[in-house]
Amino acid sequence: MLNAAPTEAELRVLLGEPLYGVWASLCALIEEKYDMDRLWDSGGKAWTYEYKYRRGGKTLCSLYAREGRMGFLVIFGKKEREKFEAERECYSEQIRKVYETSTTYHDGKWMLFEPADTSLFSDFINLLAKKRRPNKKQGE
Repeated sequence: MLNAAPTEAELRVLLGEPLYGVWASLCALIEEKYDMDRLWDSGGKAWTYEYKYRRGGKTLCSLYAREGRMGFLVIFGKKEREKFEAERECYSEQIRKVYETSTTYHDGKWMLFEPADTSLFSDFINLLAKKRRPNKKQGE
């Protein structure tokens, strides 16, 4: 657990201005659709920070930051994988490639994306909807 969450200025410096914009846009999109607890932590060996969206003891997704790079992690259990497989052609080639090359562990398939822009955001939201229906009404 972190002693203190990074400031916006610290994240801007760490990620760089263009990538910070992607980070902020993705967070805003998730928060527009989901009412979740948000937790900061260290990013382990590979990342500087982890920013996790959780509710009821279950993680929806995590964002990771380190110098000049960001990650977006979604873990699919068996049910989510079955849903994805049934609709795989609805996703972009990039999403399908990450899905196919991701390792499946005992607790699910860990899909780590490293977005450089907002082009995959609609696919990201569809992936999250496989895990949990959005729980915020528009305008809330």
